Amino acid sequence: MRYFINAILTVNSSVNSFESHTSWSEVCRVVIMLSPGHRIGIWLVTGFLATLTVFFNVYILLVNQRNCRKNHLHLCPGDTIITGISVASIGHQVLSYFWMTMVEIDIHCVHDLVESILLVFVVSLKFSIMWTTAFLTFFYSTKLVIEPIHCYTRIQEAILKHVLTVVMLIFLCGFANGLPLLKVMTYHNSSTRIISCGSITPEGVAGLSYVVYLAVVADIVPGIVMIKCSISISYHLAIHLRHMKESTNGAHAPKLGTQMRVIRMNLTLVVVFLCFLLVDLYTQSKIVLQSDNTISLTVLFSTLYTAVSGFILIYGKKSFWKEFIQWFNLFLHEYPCLSCMKIPESGSTKHSVPKHRV
Repeated sequence: MRYFINAILTVNSSVNSFESHTSWSEVCRVVIMLSPGHRIGIWLVTGFLATLTVFFNVYILLVNQRNCRKNHLHLCPGDTIITGISVASIGHQVLSYFWMTMVEIDIHCVHDLVESILLVFVVSLKFSIMWTTAFLTFFYSTKLVIEPIHCYTRIQEAILKHVLTVVMLIFLCGFANGLPLLKVMTYHNSSTRIISCGSITPEGVAGLSYVVYLAVVADIVPGIVMIKCSISISYHLAIHLRHMKESTNGAHAPKLGTQMRVIRMNLTLVVVFLCFLLVDLYTQSKIVLQSDNTISLTVLFSTLYTAVSGFILIYGKKSFWKEFIQWFNLFLHEYPCLSCMKIPESGSTKHSVPKHRV
């Protein structure tokens, strides 16, 4: 009994000593920080999602490149914007995974400058993906809306006449907004006394202000643009469907064909973006409020978003989706054990893949 009482007194004194030297806020911060096991798990999952992202977007680039050669080096504005999204997504995934690999290998932060530069490119390309996706939604809203607002008509026409210039300008703005990260990043997190290479740990008012500014410009503002465009598309779609139903006296349901597919693609992109926005803002708040190194989580969710959006872009274009199914079923045809995974092809389909020019 005496030994038991002495053990309790020893534990109690240890707890009192710990409380006198460490506050509970610091304990919570240390618990919230990602452990090495969690980082390796995130690294593996990110690699799988990055493979899907690269696969979907390389497919989009190859189809657009073939269409460009068929049309004598000319792409329609929508395909130009989609090509910009694909290029940004592929670059984002390659650099993100390279950055995460270097962070896991470089324990002593020997190559911290290289990791910081890589992270600048990652953040810049993320900015480009968000704004190019918002630009795609804006483009389709101008094509699908029946009666555009007259005060915006001239601005819309000027933008749509120079689609390639706008896409290149978005990439340049992304790089310009990412450069100040080199002043914000440091591998030493003073709040938790933990070394984390190539991480964003803002210190002072300037660092915190910049991270908040980056979250607003790269996430919130393009989200507002996408929400506004999706509301406009949905409102005019409801009006259009009502007019079509009245013109047919309700004899049959109105059919929009390809337009309805594009509308579903845009609205789905907006929903996926909003889900990503909520998660991304949460991880950004961890960086600002608690100085936690959650940049790996941000990269993981960005990779998930680009993988899903790449698949949605393929589904939204009927020509993309039809050929994608043909290639997928042809691949499964070589393995009879996987025949149950074949996707049924609608309409008159050809089981031979179209020949490509060399």
